[in-house]
Parts: sequence; C-alpha cells; structure tokens
Amino acid sequence: MYIFTYVTTSSFEEARKIAKHILEKKLAACVNIWPISSVYWWEGKVEGALEFAMIIKTKDEKFSELKEEIKSIHSYSTPCICAVAIEDGLREFLNWIDETVEK
Repeated sequence: MYIFTYVTTSSFEEARKIAKHILEKKLAACVNIWPISSVYWWEGKVEGALEFAMIIKTKDEKFSELKEEIKSIHSYSTPCICAVAIEDGLREFLNWIDETVEK
C-alpha cells in the first residue's frame, strides 16, 4: 500500500532540509512543499503562523521509520506527521514509488 504523509514546518528551509534528508535515505519518492496560513490552539490560546506544508509520497511500510527520522530533526516539540492511505492511483505512478523507495 502507498501513503501520502502530511507534515508542517516552520519555514521553507526546514521543509527543504527534511525533504532532502528523507529522500537521501530513500524513505520517499517525492516531496511537495508549499506555504500555508495556519491557525491553531497552542498552550491554551489561539495562535497563527505562516508554515510550510509537505506531502511526502511513499509506501506504508516506511511510515514508522519516516516518522522517526522527521521527528529527530524537526524543530517543533509536537510536529504534525500524519499518514493518509492511498487505495488507488495511476499504476505507472505507484510503480515509480515502488522503484524509488528503498525496499
């Protein structure tokens, strides 16, 4: 099975650092990064920030290792690292993930 892992970061530089790290470890095939405006509860009050979201394309069997790698270098004490299962997709794209992510 395949997953998209959603992660938020404090800056574009942090997102690029995490993306490069996990790609070099062959834990993902691709990472998309874009700016987002976030509003959230933190320590009892509503906060807001410009963050950078990441969609990481990988295989579900890599999620545990991927999560630990991201957590180990992420600047947040409680980073958003969530997986969404991909039940179907273009076979050629899914094959590319298979060929790219280390077995």
